[in-house]
Order: sequence, then structure tokens, then C-alpha cells
Amino acid sequence: MNPNNHINGDGERRIYTVSQLTTAIKTLLEQKFALIWVTGEISNFRVPGSGHYYFTLKDADAQINAVMFRGQNRNLRFMPEDGMKVTGFGRISLYEPRGVYQIIMEFIEPAGIGALQAAFEQLKARLTDEGLFDQIHKKPVPFLPKRICLITSPTGSVVHDMIRVIHRRYADIAIDIYPVRVQGPGAEADIVAALDFVNQRDNADVAIIARGGGSLEDLAPFNSESVARAIFASAIPVISAVGHETDFTIADFVADLRAPTPSVAAELVVPVKSDLKHRIVLLRRRLESGCRRIMQNHLQYMNKLTRRLVHPKKKTDDLRLRVDDITARLYRRMEQYIRVKRERLSWQAHRLNACDPRQSVQAYRDAVRRCMDRLILQQATHLNTKRMELQALNGKLHALSPAAVLDRGFSIARLLPEKKIITDAKTVPNGKLIEVLLAKGSLTCRVERKTIDGQEDV
Repeated sequence: MNPNNHINGDGERRIYTVSQLTTAIKTLLEQKFALIWVTGEISNFRVPGSGHYYFTLKDADAQINAVMFRGQNRNLRFMPEDGMKVTGFGRISLYEPRGVYQIIMEFIEPAGIGALQAAFEQLKARLTDEGLFDQIHKKPVPFLPKRICLITSPTGSVVHDMIRVIHRRYADIAIDIYPVRVQGPGAEADIVAALDFVNQRDNADVAIIARGGGSLEDLAPFNSESVARAIFASAIPVISAVGHETDFTIADFVADLRAPTPSVAAELVVPVKSDLKHRIVLLRRRLESGCRRIMQNHLQYMNKLTRRLVHPKKKTDDLRLRVDDITARLYRRMEQYIRVKRERLSWQAHRLNACDPRQSVQAYRDAVRRCMDRLILQQATHLNTKRMELQALNGKLHALSPAAVLDRGFSIARLLPEKKIITDAKTVPNGKLIEVLLAKGSLTCRVERKTIDGQEDV
């Protein structure tokens, strides 16, 4: 290479200082790569006291330094870390003091999240066009369900929170739990199968699909088309309670009712039992007040007609007939009105009494009373048996006692003064005083001679 070839038109060499060359390169880079998308793996991530993010983006063959200033990184919904794959948007720049080029990031997101979001929006638009989200298809949630099915993970706090809320508000409602995976492989199929099974059994009044919060990837099963169509096809009303209050999924849009959290879903579907009782009392009072008001209005109308009566007999008779007819119609209407209201009130009271715990308490009280009666009878029988056994043992004991032996003509001999019972004649010397115990009284004797083994011992 001939350096003379690199001479300007004036015959002079074009010589750059290091600063000029660096500035020229920086200008070219910033003009050529003003704003670009780039993807790679984060490494050497650090956050100094300034709050800026400094890290390296790399792939299998190359790497580039990157920086994200505090004004941009405070809007991120996640914390970058080493090993995380991200996709970012930024501009190429050159750090002149070191002559190192870098990318200044304006926005980054975990790799794949953008694709999930795009798929979410596309599916949402398509199902909206098909009418799956229309209000006309929403099934009403029953006012007081008898049975609720919970489609959620059997572990974790979500299912326990919902059960606790339901039992606190209305403990008599039955709960069926359909365990499913709520994220990861197989979760989508589990949810669809659970919905199909619930509809086949057809014994639940409402179904709640629930899970806690999570990332867009964690909530992917609830953004799937198969789950959305299973919810739409369900003959049983479905409540979606997925994620936190700020999370929205396709399941939320297609469900008959969306709850911000699983606990709120339990509160929406189950009324408070004490509130229902209070409402019945208020309705009864309103019914009685309305009846009195209607009667007063009709009585006032009757009084008004009476005041308008004139003296001619025919008109009086006609008006009297009209009054009688109106009165009869009034009483018929009142009787019919009261009968309808009483039947409705009786129906409401019957539903409430069906859940009254006092009936169960009375049944248990009767069972306890029967158990007590059986226990007392068994105890008396046991005591009689033991008393007879004691009498028999007492008889045997008396038969074996020394007093019984003496009564049969036997006697007991004891040495004096030791009063030691004599069992062997050899142990008693001649001339020794002994005491002979009889059944009645005793004898004091002196030994004169002894007979041992049939022979007399002198």
C-alpha cells in the first residue's frame, strides 16, 4: 500500500487526530444505526450508585456493551439479571474517552414476551370479531348457588383463600375442587378437561377458574384459544379469577364474570347468610307497609265515593252496588296479593330453613340422648354381673376361711405363750402348754405324750 495515494487535492496529507477520528466514527455509527432492535443474552450486569444499568449483550459469536439510563429503566416491569435473554430497542453510540462503541437501550423486554403479547392481541381481535366477548352471551351468575366448583391448583394459597371466604359467608354451600395445572405444559389441556367434566356432571351451579398472579408466560394457558372456547361453550356460568387486579387474560374477556382476584370471586358468587336474613326481615316489613298503604288508599277512595253520594234512591243504590263491587274486588285483590307474597315469603323461608343448623343440632342431641340411655343400661347390667361375681367369690372365700374349717369340727393348736400355730408334733416338747382353738372358745392343754407316724413318742 502506497501512503502517497492518500493525499488530498492540494497535495497535502489528510491527517486525523485521535479525537477527530473517534468523533468521525461516532458520527457515522449514530447516523447509520440511529435506532435498532437487538437481541442477546445479558452478562456482567451491574447497577452503580447512579442507578444506570450497565451490562453486556452477547450471543455465541460476539458481544457488545450496553447501557440503560435511570430515566428509562425505572419504567421496566422486571429486573434484568445475568443469563437472561432479552430483546431491546436502542441506538448505537461511541464512548470517545475509551474509543469503545456501545448501544444505549431505550427499552428491553424478556425474549419471547413480545411474541406472546402479539399473539394475545391477535387472538383477542379474532375472538372479538366472532362475538365471543359480547355481553349477550354472558350467562347470569345464580344469586345463591347450592354447589360451586373450583378449577385451580390443589396446592398453594388460592384454593384455601376461596374456601375460607365461602365458608365464612355461607358455610352450607357445597364446594367441589377440580385440581388442574395452572401453568406450564399440560395446563391448557387440564383446564379444558375440567370444564368438560363439570358440564358432563351438571351438578354445579357455577364454576370458578382461578390462579394467582404471574408473568405473561405463566398466564399463557389462560390466553389460549382452546380454554377460551371451552369457557364459551360451558352451559354452567364461569367466573374468571386469574392473576392480580391488573392482569387481564383472554379467559377474563370470554367468561361470564371477571373477578380481579380469587378471593373477590368467592365474595361475588356467595352472599352473606346474615345479610339474607336481614333482607327477608326488611322485605316482610315492606310487604306489611305496602298492604297497609293500599288498604288506606282504597278506604280513602271509598270515603270519597261515599261523600259524593246524592239523595236520589236510584243513584244511591247504584253507587252502593259499585262500592260493594269495588270492596269485593279490593278484598279479592288484597287476598291474592297477600297470598302471593306469603307464598313467596314461605318459599324464601323454606330455602333458608333448609340450611338452618338447628335441625342438625337437634338430630345430634337426640343421638346423644339415645347413647346416654344405652350407656346407663349397659352400666347397670355390668354392675349386676359384677355384684353376682363378687357374691360368688365371697362364698368361696368364706368356705376357705379358718372360721369355716373350725365350724366343720376341726381345731387349731398354738404354742403358748408364743401363739405359734403347731403343724408338726416333733416341734412340741412334752409338758409344754398349748392352746386349742375351737369353733366356739378355746382350750389350754399340757402335752403329756406325742404320737409321731403312728408310734408313741415318750
